[in-house]
Amino acid sequence: MLEERESKEPAMNLFQKNEFKETPFLPVCPEEVPPRPPSFPKKPSPKICGSNYPLSIVFIVVNEFCERFSYYGMKAVLTLYFLYFLHWSEDTSTSVYHAFSSLCYFTPILGAAIADSWLGKFKTIIYLSLVYVLGHVIKSMGALPILGGQMLHTVLSMVGLSLIALGTGGIKPCVAAFGGDQFEEKHAKERTRYFSVFYLSINAGSLISTFVTPMLRGDVQCFGKDCYALAFGVPGLLMVIALVVFSMGSKIYRKPPPEGNIVTQVVKCIWFAISNRFKNRSADIPKREHWLDWAAEKYPRQLIMDVKALTRVLFLYIPLPMFWALLDQQGLFVLQPDQMQVLNPFLVLIFIPLFDLVIYRLVSKCGINFTSLRKMAVGMILACLAFAVAATVEIKINEMAPPQPDSQEIFLQVLNLADNEVKVTVLGDENNSLLAESIKSFQKMPHYSKLHLKTKSQNFYFQLKYHNLSIYTEHSVEEKKWYTLIIREDGKSISSMMVKDEENKTTNGMTAMRFVNTLHEEINISLGTDTSLGVEEDYGVSAYRTVQRGEYPAVACRTKSENFSLNLGLLDFGAAYLFVITNSTSQGPQAWKMEYIPANKMSIAWQLPQYALVTAGEVMFSVTGLEFSYSQAPSSMKSVLQAAWLLTVAVGNIIVLIVAQFSSLVQWAEFILFSCLLLVVCLIFSIMGHYYVPIKPEDIQGSADKQIPQIQGNMISLETKKTKL
Repeated sequence: MLEERESKEPAMNLFQKNEFKETPFLPVCPEEVPPRPPSFPKKPSPKICGSNYPLSIVFIVVNEFCERFSYYGMKAVLTLYFLYFLHWSEDTSTSVYHAFSSLCYFTPILGAAIADSWLGKFKTIIYLSLVYVLGHVIKSMGALPILGGQMLHTVLSMVGLSLIALGTGGIKPCVAAFGGDQFEEKHAKERTRYFSVFYLSINAGSLISTFVTPMLRGDVQCFGKDCYALAFGVPGLLMVIALVVFSMGSKIYRKPPPEGNIVTQVVKCIWFAISNRFKNRSADIPKREHWLDWAAEKYPRQLIMDVKALTRVLFLYIPLPMFWALLDQQGLFVLQPDQMQVLNPFLVLIFIPLFDLVIYRLVSKCGINFTSLRKMAVGMILACLAFAVAATVEIKINEMAPPQPDSQEIFLQVLNLADNEVKVTVLGDENNSLLAESIKSFQKMPHYSKLHLKTKSQNFYFQLKYHNLSIYTEHSVEEKKWYTLIIREDGKSISSMMVKDEENKTTNGMTAMRFVNTLHEEINISLGTDTSLGVEEDYGVSAYRTVQRGEYPAVACRTKSENFSLNLGLLDFGAAYLFVITNSTSQGPQAWKMEYIPANKMSIAWQLPQYALVTAGEVMFSVTGLEFSYSQAPSSMKSVLQAAWLLTVAVGNIIVLIVAQFSSLVQWAEFILFSCLLLVVCLIFSIMGHYYVPIKPEDIQGSADKQIPQIQGNMISLETKKTKL
């Protein structure tokens, strides 16, 4: 199709009309565009074991592995650092974490502009890697307890994170494109395989760092606390290794030189074409094949062809952020986070060779032309299916969850901590008993009881029969809430207190717990974080705390008079527990355990299909998109188009934040909404891809070599800013 268009250009003679030959205007003075530097030498680079793969990509892939280990290893403990070292609130920690992540996907534009316009990819990677390392050093210093106070730690952390965002984002588009530069055009198949290995190294670094850095934080003590300085320092060391490894290949790299201020030239070329077309709207002026051809009076043909190629790909990228918006939410359907958080990168490591060596080859043998755009479209469809499955699982979870109180209703349970049974009666019009039988001492209640309110909030009056005593008490409640009525000894009598139970006690499969302290001293309980949970004396009730699933045989506790440990046993997924700390035996303080929200019994097998589908979609979409962005970019804009690809990730993250901020849908409905939106986007992308003609480098160069004789010869009298009389 492209060749047909080019063959028609000489015959069109748009500017050779006799009525314009006597015009008193001369051609426009073209802007001084710096000549392109000569192409980098085509010298053969050393190959790996006699293959067509250049040896230089080994240094690039190892560099990417170490850099991704550095980045994801630092992020693995970043939220905990905010919460337990800087003592920020959960909302502040989450906001800063997402702001940092988004910034890392906006800075690639800056790095790409520097690489393609000024320093070249190699020097840009070297210099910004030094900035990256400096950011890690400052971030690690901000985690040293002996270095200043919280204000200094906060300042060092923000400066370090800013430098890390600049470093990781700046080199991100350059490393992938620089690896593609190592291949000759005749080895395009090997280059495609390189981008698969490149993406595999990203996930390998992510997978290993997710295991290692949390262990460094929790298992190693620094200054008597969790060692965040070491957890940040080791990723910094990996970034140093990445820089050293990358530098080692300097002598064998193919280093294309920068081609001038290409970003500025592109913007000016587009602006001139639009303004020139707008000024020459007359019907007497012949139309041109492409709107960018209106820049031909001022800019060289090669630049115009490059900008055409760039704008065509950028237009194709418009619908892509929706895929990343969907992919960014895959953590929302995690039921068992301590096992499932590494499943995605693990599956990526399996799927990349599976698709490259098996599936794609089988499809090719079936005679199907599985182009890059078709792979990306199929990846979108797989992601849609993944979230449809996730919605089904979410509905199943909701069916297993306990019912929620409606309007003018509350759920109430009674916890009897007295030494004998108690009969509880709600006084009112009906004088209903909560239970037909009396509630025994430390009896585990099977479920909550539903009470109806006459208004949104009201006072309930209770009669408590204990031995031969009748005690009357009053408590205020609000609709749609969960409450626990705790009955306690009060000398020879009893008293009660109403405790509001938190809504949504468990999140993402975590375990929730709270404590009631019957001792006469305040207790500090350590649950494995830098901060302890304090429970006041004499039936004090703690706040809820969420922890990961596991065995807790010896939880350290401390009072003013003694140190002891509590055996909490197994804390299961999705459950909520109440622990009553007593000291009624000679064995010291003990913890009485009650599970009042049952554990999540859904099989892990329900999660595997959705993870397999979304990971397969990611491999087909993301790996292919990396290679497509490189192959379709003009030689002068390789890093720029890689940065544009990464920018779609940033826009997708912003979509997620906006939807999360304003959406009032339940989780399964939100999954269905995003799945349907992505399906619509996939349809639009498929239509756009159907009309997209892939461009080969020789096509661009061949078209650029054909000058427009009409512009060089008889010039039509166009209105431009620099027309000379």
